[in-house]
Amino acid sequence: MLNHQDLRKGARIIVDGTPFEILESMPLKKAQRRVVIQTRIKNLISGSVMDRNFHQGDVFEEAELTKINIKFLYTHRNKYFFCEEDDPSKRFDLDHSVLGQNIKFLKPNSIIEGIVFDGKIINVSLPIKIQVKVTESPPGVRGDRAQGGTKIVRIETGAEINVPLFIEEGNIIEINTETGEYVKKIE
Repeated sequence: MLNHQDLRKGARIIVDGTPFEILESMPLKKAQRRVVIQTRIKNLISGSVMDRNFHQGDVFEEAELTKINIKFLYTHRNKYFFCEEDDPSKRFDLDHSVLGQNIKFLKPNSIIEGIVFDGKIINVSLPIKIQVKVTESPPGVRGDRAQGGTKIVRIETGAEINVPLFIEEGNIIEINTETGEYVKKIE
């Protein structure tokens, strides 16, 4: 069991029978010096994010989540289809709203982690950094700048991201999936 002091970023708790992950946590003292923990929590099943306050004396059950390797197959009408890594006959789908912003970095046939709660896969977890190929890149135009410029390119997954001017079509780049930002050029 966790108490209000254990509510830190990354902690996973069960609230009303649903698993949540703490995204932000900040203690706040209110009247008569009672501590209130202001949090921003993410519902791991629906993907919705909300603000919620927890009070001194509240106790929570820690969410028992496991991870298994799964393979992303394809997308069709806002549904994303996956299968178990070892058994392609065990297919399942997750809705666009559940997956959140990570979906723009999913490549077909890529192996990712599925988050399991109560025997059911409820969401996916991408690696923090992935390597992708640039498919469309406008020419970089240099101008009067004190700093290096950026441009928007399209990568093989269809997402558009900001990169430095020297990135060209066909380059392999590394992207941080948590922030959606360019990290470095691979080749």
